[in-house]
Amino acid sequence: MIPSLPRPALQRHGLAAFVAVFFLFLFVPLTVVAVFAFNNADYPTPPWRGFTLDWFLSDGAGEGRTGLLHDAELLGSIGISAWVALWVTLLSVGVGTCNAFLLERFDFPGKRALALLSMAPLVIPGVILGISILAFASRLANFADAVWGVELDFLRPGLPLVILGQFCYIATIATLTIAARLRRFDRSLEEAALDLGASRLTVLRTITLPWLWPSMAGAAAMAFLMSFENFNTTLMLVGSDAPLTVLMYGRMREGATPVLNAVSLLLMLASAALALLLLARKGAQAPSGH
Repeated sequence: MIPSLPRPALQRHGLAAFVAVFFLFLFVPLTVVAVFAFNNADYPTPPWRGFTLDWFLSDGAGEGRTGLLHDAELLGSIGISAWVALWVTLLSVGVGTCNAFLLERFDFPGKRALALLSMAPLVIPGVILGISILAFASRLANFADAVWGVELDFLRPGLPLVILGQFCYIATIATLTIAARLRRFDRSLEEAALDLGASRLTVLRTITLPWLWPSMAGAAAMAFLMSFENFNTTLMLVGSDAPLTVLMYGRMREGATPVLNAVSLLLMLASAALALLLLARKGAQAPSGH
């Protein structure tokens, strides 16, 4: 249908209803979680018992409630998740950038097979990926211990293995993001700089990487958020130091309180702030059109 022609009323109303239902489905659960972070009750669900900030600020002295800002275990798990996400982000963006150059700039036998194989982690369920990494790493650690008497602790369940497991598939997403922008790069700019006497390192530092920077920043933000909220793979590989998602899962099984709603609300606000920051940065970098 030509966009300028009037559409039937049924089609217009049907599209509007679909969009409304979609956004209701998307945001109503988030709104409920956010609202009941302020519920004056010991459970995180309806009915509403009144407004309180206990689940953020209480030190546990009053009604026995411990708010988020005084919950050392929760705050520690947030720090662990941030630490893991930072390392996963650095590794994913670094390796993803190298992979993007490898796949976009070089031709070699088996390139297509390598590209397809690198996409495999995206279609493997997180639980299966975690179990596979755990089994493989444990066998390597046991072999090293039995044959050489070397204890490879980083191959045992723990944060290094969590970082490795998350990196396996997040690096693939970073590769796709950065390669898509590198594919649109005008290589004549590099050739002109080389003709003018610039070294390849200077060309990379002053021309190519500045062009890739927006996609690298976007890949970094996406990698950090995906790592921070990951549960399936992390659950299979975690040791004694539990990241936030694993700790929240354990508390939900024991009996949740609205402090988990408070954590969820802060994470939603942080994610929204990061998304708005990236959108603002993208808008500031967009050409003015003059």
